[in-house]
Amino acid sequence: MPEVSVGEALQGLRWSVATAAFQIEGARHAEGRGRSMWDDFVETSGAVRDGSTAEPGPDSYHRWQEDVELAARLGVDRYRFSISWVRVQPDGRGPAEPRGLAYYDRLVDDLLTGGVTPLPTLYHWDLPSALEAEGGWLERATAERFRDYAEIVADALGDRVAHWYTINEPVSTSLQGYAIGELAPARQLLFGSLPTVHHQLLAHGFAVPVLRAHGAESVGIVNNHTLVRPATESQADAVAAHVYDLLHNRIFAEPILVGRYPDLESLRLPPMPVQDGDLELIASPTDVYGLNFYNPTTVAAAPAESPIPFEIVPTPGAAHTGFGELWPIVPESLTELLVEFDARYGASLPPIAIAENGASFPEPDVVDGPLHDTERIDYLAQHIAAVGRAREAGVRVEEYTVWSLLDNFEWAEGFTQRFGLVHVDQATSTRTPKASFDWYRGVIAEARP
Repeated sequence: MPEVSVGEALQGLRWSVATAAFQIEGARHAEGRGRSMWDDFVETSGAVRDGSTAEPGPDSYHRWQEDVELAARLGVDRYRFSISWVRVQPDGRGPAEPRGLAYYDRLVDDLLTGGVTPLPTLYHWDLPSALEAEGGWLERATAERFRDYAEIVADALGDRVAHWYTINEPVSTSLQGYAIGELAPARQLLFGSLPTVHHQLLAHGFAVPVLRAHGAESVGIVNNHTLVRPATESQADAVAAHVYDLLHNRIFAEPILVGRYPDLESLRLPPMPVQDGDLELIASPTDVYGLNFYNPTTVAAAPAESPIPFEIVPTPGAAHTGFGELWPIVPESLTELLVEFDARYGASLPPIAIAENGASFPEPDVVDGPLHDTERIDYLAQHIAAVGRAREAGVRVEEYTVWSLLDNFEWAEGFTQRFGLVHVDQATSTRTPKASFDWYRGVIAEARP
């Protein structure tokens, strides 16, 4: 079994594990819960690979105590989970739904009792359907509604929760959800989706002072980032890679870190709908920068007839995860990305938390004992070592988080992709820790002073 040498480079690193509300909670029709754009997506014929609807899955709405016990057994410092907007505000506006808040009250209290710090994310993709019907993240009003939602949650939990993330992976919502339609809300607006970038970042900006007013000790956003490299040394591929890097990485990082968008006009992209004061609000200082990483991206120039100027291609010579050849396994690319970020943003970059890192591999739906998921262990070991190398190079990485604690509903892939340290029988919700669970527990134990 691969080992991680928890030497000086990894000493002091916080260890965490993550989940997200829609992916694990089930109970979509629980009393008081509203509809999200993911409810609409899963009920669209053909939208989800296996036709599943996230039910029952892990059913954490009823079985949260099992999740808390698993997190405590792992010995993690923090459990990152998300709060479902539609459990708290069924239509995205108006008073709180007390039954939804009560669920998160119980979860937070049990985590604290179990010695695990709760780390909620306010938004992990489940926009209320009522707001999506009014334009969703294309509209500035959605960011304003998010501020109200943040106030409700912070008022309810802020007496016990000190550490928060605001928005998870706005790039996925903008590019996969609004630009090409692979994810909810399944729009295909291409570059017409760019206002959703600004409005999600603005929602983050609105939420930060709200959380601070309720005693937050640390607040950050979580962006998904990838190391982008051209497929060849050609000028066309270099330009394509530059455009993709701008759209996947820089357009989300730079407003947060340096208070401006990268140059869009030179690429003939639509301008952002920025109003006076927006960028100052978005760039309000944060305490941590959440960075999700799964794989690097190799980019080539697109054919002349393509509506976008790039295409993602396989990374030569790289193994890949269960998602296929566009999810290559290149651990050193995480080190390279972190070092590049540190060099580019310098003092503007707060300490980094690896807020998600993990891999899905083919696994059976039903097990009668622990799976020996050696491929996952190898993936995690190599990426933790990559974090150590970045820290040795001077990058301030303070936390590492495995995605995910549980096998869950993997969005448009349904139950066909498994990321968990814990196997979940999606029909019975039975949890069975895998070999990677015990391995990660050992890594954490070795890292303890």
